[in-house]
Amino acid sequence: MTDGPTYGFDTLQIHAGARPDPATGARQTPIYQSTAYVFRDAEHAAALFNLQEVGYIYSRLTNPTIAVLQERVATLEGGAGAVACSSGHAAQIMALFPLMTPSKNVVVSTRLYGGTVTQFSQTIKRFGWEAKFVDFDDLDAVKAAVDDDTRAVFCESIANPGGYITDLRTIADVADAAGLPLIVDNTSATPYLCRPIEHGATLVVHSLTKYLTGNGTVTGGVVVDSGTFDWSASDKFPSLSAPEPAYHGLRFHETFGALAFTFHGIAIGLRDLGMTLNPQAAHYTLMGIETLSLRMERHVENAEKIAAWLEGHKAVDYVTYAGLKSSPYFDRKKTVCPRGAGALFTVALKGGYDACVKFVDHLEIFSHVANLGDTRSLVIHSASTTHRQLTPEQQEAAGAAPNVVRLSIGTEDADDLIRDLDQALSAAG
Repeated sequence: MTDGPTYGFDTLQIHAGARPDPATGARQTPIYQSTAYVFRDAEHAAALFNLQEVGYIYSRLTNPTIAVLQERVATLEGGAGAVACSSGHAAQIMALFPLMTPSKNVVVSTRLYGGTVTQFSQTIKRFGWEAKFVDFDDLDAVKAAVDDDTRAVFCESIANPGGYITDLRTIADVADAAGLPLIVDNTSATPYLCRPIEHGATLVVHSLTKYLTGNGTVTGGVVVDSGTFDWSASDKFPSLSAPEPAYHGLRFHETFGALAFTFHGIAIGLRDLGMTLNPQAAHYTLMGIETLSLRMERHVENAEKIAAWLEGHKAVDYVTYAGLKSSPYFDRKKTVCPRGAGALFTVALKGGYDACVKFVDHLEIFSHVANLGDTRSLVIHSASTTHRQLTPEQQEAAGAAPNVVRLSIGTEDADDLIRDLDQALSAAG
């Protein structure tokens, strides 16, 4: 559904990428639980392996169920193509892999999910890469962090855990001026609330585990390529612009144009890193995406009501939800996320760390889990869990101080959730 009329989001989330199964006429996308695919003949096999023809070889690389998911997410994000993989963390490595080489760096926001901070501050060092952490509200600091060895800029559209909203267009302008791609993690917003490519992003990553699937059954990730970046404008990205030895000197950007990053992600990224999504997970995610807009509307409606109630509670110090008029990000929300500020935010309790622990332990409807974006409402004390590996300074910068709990507001009855929060706050003193 990429040609012809322009379809609305609600239509595309159901139909994009999907066609009736040619063998059986099945309307729902089948789970192609197959490792390998039969070639028509030796010439066909050679053409596939030489990237002269698009098709299915081996499910580490391509799979029909996953292909539908990739096309659907790319369409919803307004991208040229996408590569699905095994987790959101895998998607981040997949996004960086064609861009980085030893001694190069990526400039990243301090407001990131704790696991991402750890991945960028510790793990990527083993590849010889470096991450420079900067407050992305300080534009001069972002500009100053970019140097000749910088190869990308990375942020979250709605930052986990605090729900802070990034000024994507301003950051994209900084990246553009330096000839660098902007990578945006859009997990917390989803393409229903924010489409980063429209704000200048080059690549968009998601943890499929969260809102896109929406029911806590899947671990997966995806990288969406805008198809607009000129990888050959400089010599900074040889993986995409220079001859590739493994394919007899093929130049990905010269050969595949707008789909260069996508083809590289499959032909080299999945081939060699092997961070493959399984087809059953892709099937579950496709079913989840069919109701994405309906769920996000309810998520936002509930979050707005609950955040306003919490802000007025005597046990609460502050609430970080960008949908509140008191938030410094309220006006930014109108341009970056006009349909709402999502359903993820933090609450600081006046009783500090001990009150947070008691509060979490006394909640009944909210589930205490290390996840977000579920139809169920979820809670976690980030400082002692998801952000535990960080220094106190990093916790504070990320919005995960010891006196803070993170709430992921689900799609239950909002009044039931408020009653649950109220009794837990009372129990916490």
